[in-house]
Amino acid sequence: MAHGKHKMEALRAAYVHERLPLEAAAAKVGVPAATATRWKRKARETGDDWDKLRAACLLAGDGVEAVARQMLADYVVQHKSLMEQIAANDLAAAVKVGMLASLADSFNKTVAASKRVLPETSELATALSVLDKFGVFIRDHYPQHGSAFLEVLEPFGAVVASYYG
Repeated sequence: MAHGKHKMEALRAAYVHERLPLEAAAAKVGVPAATATRWKRKARETGDDWDKLRAACLLAGDGVEAVARQMLADYVVQHKSLMEQIAANDLAAAVKVGMLASLADSFNKTVAASKRVLPETSELATALSVLDKFGVFIRDHYPQHGSAFLEVLEPFGAVVASYYG
């Protein structure tokens, strides 16, 4: 069945601008996934690379921070998984030390890079860490003030988030 040019344009827009997976974009505009794949491939062959355009659109808006946040979150998940794998395997101590050193170096570089790309996120994380440490301090040294601290913590958290978030 022949589809009009408007269907291909709608598919392209759904894929590029709405960032839908190609199959979901195809379903949205009512074309088979195979047709969507073919149209995308033909467009690339004629110089209209939907993937490059999609990436450019993502980075043009608030995308840089969103991508950087997602990359950092993904890295932390991978880091945790690797730490668990290293701990679970019966490896020689020297091998584990080398793996852990390499992983620590990678972590430090990733966090440093994220601070440059996401200064607001880094500031918010620092502010929240200070609030957490303050809560622990109150709990340990001034437990009688714990309920008052908790009473003002939530509204103050919103203030902190408005400054840094």
